[in-house]
Amino acid sequence: MWQLFQFPLCPFSRKVRLLLGEKGIGYELVRESPWEQRDEFLDMNPAGRTPVMRHRDRDQTLCDSWAICEYFEETVEKNPMINGSADNRAEIRRLVAWFDEQFFGDVVAPLMHERMRKRLIYRQPPDGRVLREAMRLANTHLDYIDYLLDHHAWIAGATMSLADLAAAAHISIADYLGGIDWLAHAQTADWYRKFKSRPSFRPLLAERMEVIKPPSHYEEADF
Repeated sequence: MWQLFQFPLCPFSRKVRLLLGEKGIGYELVRESPWEQRDEFLDMNPAGRTPVMRHRDRDQTLCDSWAICEYFEETVEKNPMINGSADNRAEIRRLVAWFDEQFFGDVVAPLMHERMRKRLIYRQPPDGRVLREAMRLANTHLDYIDYLLDHHAWIAGATMSLADLAAAAHISIADYLGGIDWLAHAQTADWYRKFKSRPSFRPLLAERMEVIKPPSHYEEADF
């Protein structure tokens, strides 16, 4: 059995969990707070970041969400998530990188710092200016996602792919932290409602980070 070292508001761990769920791969969750920099965790991943997957029987460790997703794409044929033509696979990878780098850097990272790390680690209040800028950029980025969904049934094309899993992972964290205004984004909201109902996603929505409560609509499929 695989072990997945993660914490509830890690979007990169959520991306991996969604992939594992869609492929039907069993695993055990292990809570890891990477900011604690445990020696045992650093021995597994010197970068000190989640997610990390560990298979004790095989003495096998996988680090970095991209590497983990690529590993299971290559080793488990069920429900391929980097699919289609070479052009389409390139587009999937581009969009996964966009969510993991641009959306995370502009929206998710500042929200996590202001509303999670400051509260749990530093015992400081959030900076309203930073929060407003993250929410403004979230609105701009959702405009782009609306555009993509105007042209495709899913984020990267006609079928669900790793781009959708990455999008759902990052958007769900931003939504948990109150950073998403859904009123002006009907296309993305419709896609997200559809995704919220998937069996792979429901367990993630039920998880909570201590002392940080999500908005009332967060877990509802019809919001």
